[in-house]
Amino acid sequence: MTSFLSSRRLMTQGGTLLLTVLFLTCSSLAEDLKKKNPTSKFFVTDLEGQSQVNTGEKIEELTKKSVYSAQGTIVETKPDATNALVYSNGTGIFFDHDTRLEMRRFVQEPFRPNRTDMEVEPSISQTQAFLPRGVIGVCTSKLVAGSSMTYRTPYASVAIRGRKIVIETNNRLTKVSLLEGDITVRGGEYDSGGQTLRSGQQAIITPGRPGTPNSISVQSIPQEEIRALDDKVTVACMAKNTVYFEVAARRTTSEGDKTAFDSTEQEIVPVVVVPADLSTPFVASPSRIGGS
Repeated sequence: MTSFLSSRRLMTQGGTLLLTVLFLTCSSLAEDLKKKNPTSKFFVTDLEGQSQVNTGEKIEELTKKSVYSAQGTIVETKPDATNALVYSNGTGIFFDHDTRLEMRRFVQEPFRPNRTDMEVEPSISQTQAFLPRGVIGVCTSKLVAGSSMTYRTPYASVAIRGRKIVIETNNRLTKVSLLEGDITVRGGEYDSGGQTLRSGQQAIITPGRPGTPNSISVQSIPQEEIRALDDKVTVACMAKNTVYFEVAARRTTSEGDKTAFDSTEQEIVPVVVVPADLSTPFVASPSRIGGS
């Protein structure tokens, strides 16, 4: 009997020890994952007029060369303003007048060490954004295997695999123009297939009947629109080429406001490679989508 009770105690102690080890191991792994996945960022390369960012904690005016955490932020331009941003996966975005973009999800895996090709994104990334109104020009890096990038509007979903795209939306329609690369456009949640566009094509999406996919009409980009569309993606690509992103030890502030570095945690930091001045003349489209 005594031997049996001793065995039970040993089994109980062993089980408790095993659970403790598993808990500590899981906690350590969770902490390591937290450390290895620094917060994604965006960098402001150019501003004309007034734009603002809602970080979830406060709303503030964008300033040139400023850096913000990307996920969950909302960027808006005023009716007479434009701006250009670069996200830490190497995607440049031009914001036209009166545009709102909600970055609902933007996460990145740890950066690859010793990168040599800055035209390839630094790590696998997942992007889910919503454009309720306005016009954006998108210029991406080469997406690595495993990455996904989806931009939604009230009428469409655009799965982007690269490389130069303009998305316009208002309360009547969405227009997606592919200047270079590969994208699939779907007409909302009821469209399970979608249509793949080739370079030089444009999709116009209009509301469908309730419970049915929205209507998608694909055509060649009209000749009279090409210049204005190209201007938008050119600014996005110029912004993209002014900065790249690296990881560094996270900066902390100690007593006495002295800056210190925490070697156990990393943060994504922008590295400006040329002056962030995108003053190349930009010609807005003579017929904005709201008047087409």
